[in-house]
Amino acid sequence: MQPCGLCYNIHMLDIKYIRENPEKVQQNAINKNYGKLSVKELLALDAEKRDLQTQVDELREQRNNVAAQMKNGKPEQSLIDKGKQIKIQLAEREEYLRNTDEKFIALLKEFPNMAMESVPVGKTEEENIVAKTVGKLPEFNFTPLSHAEIAEKRDWIDSERGVKIAGSRFVYIKGDLARLEFALWQFGIDTLTDPDKIREIIENAGLSKAISDKPFTFVLPPAVAKTAVFEATGRLNKLEQTYKIEDEDLWLNASAEHTLSPMYMNEIIDEKDLPIRLVGYTTAFRREAGTYGKDTEGIFRLHQFNKLEMESFSTAKNSLEEHWFMVAIQEYLMAALGLPYRVLEKCTADIGRPNARGVDIEVWLPSQKQYRETHTADYITDFQARAMKTRVRTSDGKLELAHTNDATAYSERPLIGIIENFQNEDGTVAVPEVLRKYLGGREIL
Repeated sequence: MQPCGLCYNIHMLDIKYIRENPEKVQQNAINKNYGKLSVKELLALDAEKRDLQTQVDELREQRNNVAAQMKNGKPEQSLIDKGKQIKIQLAEREEYLRNTDEKFIALLKEFPNMAMESVPVGKTEEENIVAKTVGKLPEFNFTPLSHAEIAEKRDWIDSERGVKIAGSRFVYIKGDLARLEFALWQFGIDTLTDPDKIREIIENAGLSKAISDKPFTFVLPPAVAKTAVFEATGRLNKLEQTYKIEDEDLWLNASAEHTLSPMYMNEIIDEKDLPIRLVGYTTAFRREAGTYGKDTEGIFRLHQFNKLEMESFSTAKNSLEEHWFMVAIQEYLMAALGLPYRVLEKCTADIGRPNARGVDIEVWLPSQKQYRETHTADYITDFQARAMKTRVRTSDGKLELAHTNDATAYSERPLIGIIENFQNEDGTVAVPEVLRKYLGGREIL
C-alpha cells in the first residue's frame, strides 16, 4: 500500500526489457555499484508471480462458473462444497500472489536505470573523465584566502549564530553576499526565460538546428513531496539525503527538480506542447550523511541552501539533444560569470540510479587549488516517466512515455567561485559584469 493511498507504478525499469536482456541489466547494476542486486532472483520472482496470477485467474473463473450454476434453483450439496473449496483455494493463492508481488516490486525498484554505452565505466567519482577545461586560472601576488575566510571577515556569513539557532551546517548569509546571491538568481532567470538568449546558446554551442528554441517557464515549486511521489521520481534517499517531516507523509526536497519532475504525474501531454521547459527556484535541504568533517567551512556543503534548477519533458527522439542543450546552458552561465571551469563526463558509479548519463561542471577554487562541483546535468530517459505515468500523445495518436532531463542552473557554489577567483588583497571582491546591473551598478563588494 502506498502511504498516501494513491496508486503509483514504481516499476522503474521495464520488466519486459529485463526479461530480454538479463545479462546487460546485471552488468549495468554492477557498473553502477549495485552489484548485490540479482537479476536471477528478480526473474524467479517474476516467473512465480506470473504463474500465481494464472492460477488466481483460473480459480476466479471456476468461482464465477459455480456462482452462475447456483442461480438455477436449489444447488446440490456437491456444488456448494465445490464452491467453498474454490473460495479457500482462491484466498490462499491470492495471498501468495500478494506476498510474491510485494517482494518482486521491492526488488525491481532497486534496479538502476540503464547507463548509455558511451558512459565511462568506473567504480568511484575519481574515474570521471575531464571532457574540457575552460578559462584561465587567476594569478595572485598575494596568498588567496578561502571564501569562508573572506566572507567571515566581511561579515557576510555568520556560522556561529547559525549553529546556535539551527545546529551545525546552518548559516546566516548577510549583506552584500546575500545581495550577490539574489543577483545570481535573477541573471539565471532572465537568461533562461529569454527566447533570444536561448537561440544564441543553441547557435553558439553548435547544436542541431532542429532543437527547439522554446524558453523556460519560471516556477516556484513546493519544497515538499509525498512519499509515493518522491519514490516515483527515484530520488528518495532516506539514509544519506532526504529529511522527513515528523508525523506527516512529506519529505523536504533536496533540489528543485525533485518536485518539478512529478508535475505531470498521471498526465498525458500532447506532443505539440513539447518540450516543456521549467526553471524552478527553491530552498533545498540535505542531511549530507557521511560527509561530516568534510567541506564544513563557509557555504560549500550546508544542510540548507538555495538552487535554481532546470527540468524538461520531451519525446524519446529529442531527449538526448535536450540533455546537451542543458549542458550548453550550464557552460554559458559559468562563462558569463568569467569563472574558470571544467566539464566532466561522469562514470557509471557516479551518475546516479535514475540516470542514463550525467555531466558535471566544476569551478576552480584557488584556496583549494582544485576544481569543485557547481553543476550537474542528468539524462534520465523514460525511467522517471514510467514510474510517474507521464506520457506523450504523439502526432499520430499513439501513447509513449515522456523523457525527462534535469540540470543545475545555479546553486550557491558559483558564489564561492566568484569570491575566490575575483578577490583582491584588501578583501574586496570584484563583481562579474553580468551581475552588476542587479547590484545598482556596483563593481566591487
